[in-house]
Amino acid sequence: MKTATVQKKIKVIIADDHALFRKGVKTALSVKKDVEVVGEAENGLHLLDLLKQKKADVILLDVQMPLMDGINTLHELHKSYAHLKVIVLSMYNDHTLIAKLMEKGANSYLTKNSDPDTIYQAIKTCYEQEYFFNDLTNKALLSGLRTKSTEPARHDDNHLSEKEIRVLKLMCEEKTTKEIADIVEISPRTVEAIRDKLKLKTGAKSMAGLVIYAVKHGIFHEE
Repeated sequence: MKTATVQKKIKVIIADDHALFRKGVKTALSVKKDVEVVGEAENGLHLLDLLKQKKADVILLDVQMPLMDGINTLHELHKSYAHLKVIVLSMYNDHTLIAKLMEKGANSYLTKNSDPDTIYQAIKTCYEQEYFFNDLTNKALLSGLRTKSTEPARHDDNHLSEKEIRVLKLMCEEKTTKEIADIVEISPRTVEAIRDKLKLKTGAKSMAGLVIYAVKHGIFHEE
């Protein structure tokens, strides 16, 4: 007789100074069988204290909070709890702020008017794949980070072939694997192999890392 497999729940802590917002998010997530809200914090200091007692996988973090705001909290989380995935939830949609938070270690950025399913998908995707992209994060990475780009890197310095650079540019343009395969005239499997090689060569762990690398090294520019 086989024993039923117990599904691991993704443990979430909500850090926001508005109790009503915390309650709303908690209620929305309570219907999801694979997510569990294990704690709530009113500010960054409260969150750091809470993490000494509770284990979590994902943090939903507000930017504006008393005593310790989201930016300083993110810094402390990255330093002491690097394994945690952090999704910033804020009313702001400033590209510079979003890019700054992503550079400091945020795994995604959502506005507070995001629907419950989007928040749930962000939690799942960040937990499983490290980053969750949306229009805000994409534009921030391509515009906010562009202002900090270094001089265009020489191909010899980066050890990237012309084909790898072309595929990387198409990935930054959000082309699908099939679209890239058709454009470059290679198989989808080859595209996937090049993507894996790009991660290895650049040290990127995800698509977010590849985008950041491409923008910072002048390989890709926002039109």
